[in-house]
Amino acid sequence: MKRTLFLLLSVWMGFPQPSAASTAPGAAKVDSVFAELHSGDAPGGAVLVISKGKIVFQSGYGVTDLSTRTKIDEHTNFRLASVTKQFTAMAIMLLVHDGKLRYEARVTDIFPGFPEYGRSITIRNLLNHTSGLPDYEDLMPQPDPKLPVEETQINDDGVLDLLQQQKAGKFAPGARWEYSNSGYVLLGLMVGKISGQKFEDFLHDHIFAPLKMTGTVAYVRGKNQVSSRAYGHEKGPHGWQLADQSPTSATLGDGGVYSSLADLAIWDEALRKNTLLSADETKAALTPVKVIDNSVRGPDGAPAQYGFGWFLNPYKGHRRMWHYGETRGFRTNIQRFVEDGLTVIMLCNRDDLDPGQLGLKVADLYLQTH
Repeated sequence: MKRTLFLLLSVWMGFPQPSAASTAPGAAKVDSVFAELHSGDAPGGAVLVISKGKIVFQSGYGVTDLSTRTKIDEHTNFRLASVTKQFTAMAIMLLVHDGKLRYEARVTDIFPGFPEYGRSITIRNLLNHTSGLPDYEDLMPQPDPKLPVEETQINDDGVLDLLQQQKAGKFAPGARWEYSNSGYVLLGLMVGKISGQKFEDFLHDHIFAPLKMTGTVAYVRGKNQVSSRAYGHEKGPHGWQLADQSPTSATLGDGGVYSSLADLAIWDEALRKNTLLSADETKAALTPVKVIDNSVRGPDGAPAQYGFGWFLNPYKGHRRMWHYGETRGFRTNIQRFVEDGLTVIMLCNRDDLDPGQLGLKVADLYLQTH
């Protein structure tokens, strides 16, 4: 009774009242999820939590490289690996918006010299991983171990050449879902061919620059630079060692973008506010593909629900759009809980972490308060 009278009196007198936000986890509780990353001389990662459009947690752990030991912060740029795919998908969607491309256009419409099996593969198939294209990593010749890795790297044009040497896909387009880096490399090349710009320039001019994502870049060795760059690492028998490049690190459409927490916060806001495309135009990207054979599982073990550049599997009943990235020396993850207004991003420059699981541990701390 006394508490009720006190609350009524405090409301009448205008005293501030407890809110849902006050029950959100403190920074120390979120930070405790990453206790193993507290180090001044080891690679680590960067973590960002956005709730209702506001940054509620942001922290860097470890160093960008072992020589300079520069501390990781919100401006450190990591290779995103497959988190790149959402930018490639957006580039295609912008071309559709401009009337320069159709989702039902065929591979052979864009690349007339492509073999006959490309005649039944649509842009939509490429976007949602139902194309049946073989994985270019399985088609590449073994690199010469005596050469520097940068000299053995395949680029997007090289991937197209490999695919054009094949006589058939792995399955009929649309029949099943199977994750395809090859498909997103082709999408990047299509952006270049349709727009008349190099893919990396299109991303800069139509996405990164308009949004003022000033540090984000689709990296092309010898053409542009990555500022505040984190380098990838692997843990060997004698400790951490540089492991920043692989024979597939030069492709762009499937994984070539570098970005930071600061810029990805801008990207998250653009998605939330539909800055680049209207909500109606993004519906296709956020609609899970339906296939005849759904036996192939996604990364979480459930039948894959994929849109354009996003996994769409819900989490504990919460609607979600998310993606992961894995490449030599890097692990990345972005989780967006659309209806909860929650985003968790983790970028790592070491390969022994699972940023997806760590990110979901953080998400659990916030989702239980909503």
